[in-house]
Amino acid sequence: MGEHVIKLPDVGEGVAEAELVEWHVKIGDLVREDAVLAAVMTDKATVEIPSPVDGEIVWLGAEIGDTVPVGSPIVRIKVAGDAPAAAEPAVVSKPEAKAPEVAKAATEPAKKEEEKTPAATKPAVTTAALKPVARATTGLPRPEGERPLASPAVRLRAREAGIDLRQVPGTGPAGRVTHEDLDAFAARGAAVVVAGLQEKTGVEEIKVIGLRRRIAEKMALAKSRIPHITYVEEVDVTALEELRAKLNATKKPDRPKLTLLPFLMRALVKAVAEQPQLNAIYDDDAGIIQRHAGVHIGMAAQTSGGLMVPVVKHAEARDLWDCAAEVNRLADAAKAGTATREELTGSTITITSLGAMGGVATTPVINYPEVAIVGVNKIMIRPMWDGSQFVPRKMMNLSSSFDHRVIDGWDAAVFVQRLKALLEAPAMIFVEG
Repeated sequence: MGEHVIKLPDVGEGVAEAELVEWHVKIGDLVREDAVLAAVMTDKATVEIPSPVDGEIVWLGAEIGDTVPVGSPIVRIKVAGDAPAAAEPAVVSKPEAKAPEVAKAATEPAKKEEEKTPAATKPAVTTAALKPVARATTGLPRPEGERPLASPAVRLRAREAGIDLRQVPGTGPAGRVTHEDLDAFAARGAAVVVAGLQEKTGVEEIKVIGLRRRIAEKMALAKSRIPHITYVEEVDVTALEELRAKLNATKKPDRPKLTLLPFLMRALVKAVAEQPQLNAIYDDDAGIIQRHAGVHIGMAAQTSGGLMVPVVKHAEARDLWDCAAEVNRLADAAKAGTATREELTGSTITITSLGAMGGVATTPVINYPEVAIVGVNKIMIRPMWDGSQFVPRKMMNLSSSFDHRVIDGWDAAVFVQRLKALLEAPAMIFVEG
């Protein structure tokens, strides 16, 4: 028997290291050529590492969350034959950038475990059949404080059934709790069902890895280095909403449905043309402000893996419909996990919106190293005084944050008031000059 050593490949983008975010195999697994072994992440792009050979996994060189240098051994596979160990990077056939999905990371290992289990031995008892149980009064099956080993699927079944995994003896490798162990524990009636309210003392530890760690690092950087000033102003969007409804009702079939965002993007393009210091990047290490002629608008988008910011490049050269189409395309790519690194970088100013959940006001965190971010809050119908009576109007707050090191409060207010004027008289958005 020989041994094949797989090294972390150069996944592109000029990076020297990558973070391990997911293992698809464990020691002892038999794998086929091209089977996915692991997933690594570099700057919001996730790449899967395939196996170049058939064999048995005998060694894993890192844990989830570890940062691994390019060229470092990550997997050893026992292969047939007497050939010496071959140390070579895995071949990444298509380094497709994608957003890691938390739900996928939690469920795929469970799927792989179930696929390897013969049909006759799969658990016969479903989650619904497991009744909530109280803590057993007998001795613990493992030392106090020892965390039980179990797959995500087993932990989910136990959590939904109210079973404390610390009370369940594990019969799997290294004492791992299996589905069969859960079934046996429930069948024995190991605890008495207790009605009513009960104290819960469990603590779940979740390692911050992948995209969530990138988000945490960037938010900490932005808040630690940028002194934020947030300016909130209400905007009457009644006329804009009427225009939007008319345009959607008469649009061509091949055109996208218009939301508020394309109008805001076009208004923002006009506003920063008058205040170019808002469309800028501040290199605070070098003490240089880079004012950009092109308006590259980051669109904060929530995905199953966390917050991502795809970028609409050169919004100044796009009309209303083109802005809408590009926003839709990038949002779909971010949510599907197919957005490229190019599509996720290069913004000069950012818009963030929570849609119908936008709240009354927010305090957006600037997308470092930009100097401004515009937050959209939800539209609400409110009574407004027109000089003689109260009339219902569609009102929305803009919550915008600025880097107070380079943007004065007066300039921030002028910028927001310009956006307000354009959105309240939307015909002005289309007037050139």
